[in-house]
Amino acid sequence: MIRILIVEDECPISELIKMSLGGMGYRCTQVYDGIAAADLLTERQFDLILLDVMLPGASGFELMDYIRPMGIPVIFLTAKADVNDRVRGLHLGADDYIIKPFEVIELQARVETVLRRYHKLDRVIEIGGLTIDTYSRTVHRSGREIPLTKKEFDLLLLFARNPNIALYRETIYERVWESDYMGDSRTVDLHIQRLRKKVGWERELRAVYKVGYRLEV
Repeated sequence: MIRILIVEDECPISELIKMSLGGMGYRCTQVYDGIAAADLLTERQFDLILLDVMLPGASGFELMDYIRPMGIPVIFLTAKADVNDRVRGLHLGADDYIIKPFEVIELQARVETVLRRYHKLDRVIEIGGLTIDTYSRTVHRSGREIPLTKKEFDLLLLFARNPNIALYRETIYERVWESDYMGDSRTVDLHIQRLRKKVGWERELRAVYKVGYRLEV
């Protein structure tokens, strides 16, 4: 499931975004200031951030310096119509820029465009010698289907949608098992060991010391 972080201090706008994107099947998390957003990003992994510019604690522009090394796509939300602010946001690494007020249908379209650009909505993902069909939940290598359990497929999809990004064990557990991480890494480690052997990613799916795992492609 695609996870979106909404960083917007105006509650009605935040709720509108959550409702409209939640109806499309995205899982949305809301925070209302820049410091809270930075804290949350140390704990969880997101596929997209909707980021207001004028925020208490730390502005959206300031927060971009923190987000950029994570490689998470960002769409700025702001009431500012000044072209210099739009250009500054894009130069800082934002993928898009929406001026408030906006139409919900426009927001939805822009979100889909950015996610597709990062290959997070593709039905078929080809990576590391594998062909992954996200609709039928099947995996093939050289035309041969590789049978996976539900958790193994969810793990594979998580890494395929986040290549070359180190994922914390806590993040992997929370994303795949959809429950709070209790500090026991054996479940994650055992599933990844089996997944490596099944799909032939013994070298590609690497352990990152004191962090977790990274798919190197």
